[in-house]
Amino acid sequence: MNSVAHSIITPGKMKMTDFNDPEAKLEALLDIINSSAHQAIAEYKKTGYGVPSADATTFHPLDLTTDTLALRKAIRLLEGAYHQLSSILAPPQHTVTNLVFNYNWACTGVALRARLADVLDQHPEGLGVDKLAEAVNLDNVKTARVLRALTLMGFFKEVERDIFANNRLSLILKSTNNTGYYARLHSQDVSKYAGVVYETMIDEEFSRSHELDKAPRVFAFRKEGMKDPYYKAMEDNAFHRAMLGLSDMLGTSAVLHHYPWNDISSVVDVGSGTGAFSTPLAKMFPHLRITNQDLPNVMVLAQNAWEKNAPVTETLLDGRMEFIPIDFLEDAPVVGKDVYYLRHILHNWPDAEATTILRNIRKAMGPSSRVLIHDCVMSHTLQRPGVGTNGLSVAPEPMLPNFGAGSHNTYQMDLTMWFTFNSKERTFEELEIIGAAAGLALTQVYDLVDTMLIEFRIAQS
Repeated sequence: MNSVAHSIITPGKMKMTDFNDPEAKLEALLDIINSSAHQAIAEYKKTGYGVPSADATTFHPLDLTTDTLALRKAIRLLEGAYHQLSSILAPPQHTVTNLVFNYNWACTGVALRARLADVLDQHPEGLGVDKLAEAVNLDNVKTARVLRALTLMGFFKEVERDIFANNRLSLILKSTNNTGYYARLHSQDVSKYAGVVYETMIDEEFSRSHELDKAPRVFAFRKEGMKDPYYKAMEDNAFHRAMLGLSDMLGTSAVLHHYPWNDISSVVDVGSGTGAFSTPLAKMFPHLRITNQDLPNVMVLAQNAWEKNAPVTETLLDGRMEFIPIDFLEDAPVVGKDVYYLRHILHNWPDAEATTILRNIRKAMGPSSRVLIHDCVMSHTLQRPGVGTNGLSVAPEPMLPNFGAGSHNTYQMDLTMWFTFNSKERTFEELEIIGAAAGLALTQVYDLVDTMLIEFRIAQS
């Protein structure tokens, strides 16, 4: 057997680590855990507010910052390394059972739907479980069991026996928090679709289909004898808030800080929704002229939201922000802009429709235009001559090359897209294929941890 040896540099000395030695792997993982935790601590301390407390009843300033990329990179290493270490050291029956013996999603769903955190917000010193259950009209014994399970995972704090208070994590479960809306969507709806996945994989009609109308979601509602309400629900305010929560969870606002927006003058947000991306972009880069494009009813909501949040602003008066309806499966966007940006759009669609969207954009592009696809990407790494990576991270050995559990969100998003739309998150290779089919070539990759920003330009013949 050939020995796989790597050098580890420490102050004043260099040592060689043989990763064929099981104990050496464990020590290396411990080193990664220690160094990444200290890096995360350093990121918090840079704010001047120190590190967060588990018992804090307010968010840490870094929790609300749009650029947390350095922290997220440290946490990706930390989570990947400690999960890999635990899976090696723990008995296998323990680790495997932990994957399924887990009802945290159900307990979180109860807390969200009953608005337990909202009630506790009125009692910062804590509230007895009997009074809390009475306030939300639930059984006190069952409510206590939910709270104890969540407290075990760091949600809420038991200040005295059966007296609970909010903490930094449970603040996410308040009805004012967008990420809480996204968590509720999963605990209440997506969990149902996940419950029928195997049935769809052996069903004659659903098993080999990758069409939208053969998603596990469709199967779940059909099994219950119900009409699928999903697309109707997408028009609700709760859904739009959940999508804002998804962006917060994935840290997608980092794109505002890690792409050279100063080098361009115009942006089209294709499938813009109500302007979750274009609004902060316009505020940060006042030189940009921005076009929001989505379905007509969405554009009405978007313009109303903009005017409500920024009434009669200079941005609208000087024409820097415009709202133009489009069906991106049928029509090309506005012509000749510098950037065509798609966030969480292509992952909703099978390859044929995704290629159609890109082809329509290609029709509108000028010679120097570029397409930015902002999605989760299923990939270990990307190292190819001629393709810029702008700091794309590679997990250090002996970690799994894709950061293992540190990439949890990416792989769970892929499953979410399957269960909900029969679609998927794509690999770099898959994105290149649909890009090439639309006449585009991949030119740049920006690693934003949970998501990637993939830049395409017109392919040179």
